[in-house]
Amino acid sequence: MLDTFFRPQSVAVVGASREPEKLGYSVLANIQEGGYEGHLYPVNPKADEILGLKAYPSVLKIPGPVDLAVIVIPYRFVPAVLEECGQKGVSAVVVISAGFREAGREGLEREQELIETARKYDLRLIGPNCLGVIDTDTPLNATFAAGMPPGGPIAFMSQSGALGTAVLDMAMAGRVGFSKFVSLGNKADVSEIDLLEAWGDDPASRVILIYVEGVPDGQKFIQVARKVTR
Repeated sequence: MLDTFFRPQSVAVVGASREPEKLGYSVLANIQEGGYEGHLYPVNPKADEILGLKAYPSVLKIPGPVDLAVIVIPYRFVPAVLEECGQKGVSAVVVISAGFREAGREGLEREQELIETARKYDLRLIGPNCLGVIDTDTPLNATFAAGMPPGGPIAFMSQSGALGTAVLDMAMAGRVGFSKFVSLGNKADVSEIDLLEAWGDDPASRVILIYVEGVPDGQKFIQVARKVTR
């Protein structure tokens, strides 16, 4: 199921913007300029068209199926949008928006609401409070980072968006190739263990690079790491 994050047939960017200084503009532009060939849907109730693409007022108004939704809106609107994604049948969601567990008790409660909605609809969620995801083979650059690294055998996950950006910048400067990149953020759902298991079976990824600031289930992590490296 995690493969949908990297090889979606259709992507909705919720919070897509016409203003270049907004993250919603950067994410949509990166997907478009990165060469993504699937269906791309900007979602913004105040726009009819963004970057030459027809915009929709909500995920539910998109005429076709949506595999991946990237949410880049203020935190207070995220729970309702995630509910709409569930109703739409979206199976993978990246929540770039911040303002959740990292913001204290109220943020933790908001994040728990996201977890409950994800479980209710059996969808997988990366984030919140993250940079996004990249697959250089698809190609898909669903991040607000500047540019996409060249293709290569390294799959990289980082809990720190700043460190992830720094590594990607160095990779582009040094022509170091990556197969995939995931900014884990708060790890409300998808964790380093989930990705490690998935990437262990990925023929495009011969090296897995991990930066995390804590592993809640260390024993399982070690078990999976041993399995992957055999």
